[in-house]
Amino acid sequence: MEATQLNRRLDPLFEALDRIDGPTEPTQETLRLTAPPTYAHRFLVGHIATFLQANPHFYVSLEVNSAEDVIRRVQDDRSDLGMSGVDLTREGIKLTPYRYSEAACAMPSGHELADLDVIQAQDLHNQPLIALSRRHSRRAQLERVLTNSRSFPKIVAEASTSFAAVDLAREGLGVTVVNPFPVAQYRSEDVVFRRFASPIEYRTYFVTSDHKPTPAIARAFIRHLRLHTPKMPFTKPT
Repeated sequence: MEATQLNRRLDPLFEALDRIDGPTEPTQETLRLTAPPTYAHRFLVGHIATFLQANPHFYVSLEVNSAEDVIRRVQDDRSDLGMSGVDLTREGIKLTPYRYSEAACAMPSGHELADLDVIQAQDLHNQPLIALSRRHSRRAQLERVLTNSRSFPKIVAEASTSFAAVDLAREGLGVTVVNPFPVAQYRSEDVVFRRFASPIEYRTYFVTSDHKPTPAIARAFIRHLRLHTPKMPFTKPT
């Protein structure tokens, strides 16, 4: 009885201390994440879902931007973490390698070049080709490789993302040369991918600020991606 009365007298004190100390539940942390469409759609969306399921007290705000805007957002402290496939060195930015990929050709399964294990530049001569838009530096790089090999495909369409280029190839318009990461993970059942023998290579980077420490939630998401990115052909971790 005395203990019960003591607890009643102390309850108001404990309630007051709780109000001073604040809530005991963990504070919701927010990750401000930004990436170009090729990485944001499907690939990052899936990993964000599993990340939040494993960490229900976290919150992710995803912005889809061009590679240049990804760098700019991290520079301006509007994003904590970015992902980019372009080596854009800027003041105050740190690029941490994530994936390395070889160039790959994508085409419908019944395409005449699908029987080859490796496609050479000469194999694309006179072939219908879906090219990346000219604003991409990879377009000029591919054109140099083809010209040096005296290979002149017929450009039938352009696309601004590798997903769009591969989807056009799937529809039977022709062949496209792309970074297979991560598009090959989602299109391998519909499209044949073959290694394209060339000096073209791709690197995917994590983009963080070089002026301040990377937030713990951003470091946690980087670890999550490294641990859960599946093995794929043409690409490997760095």
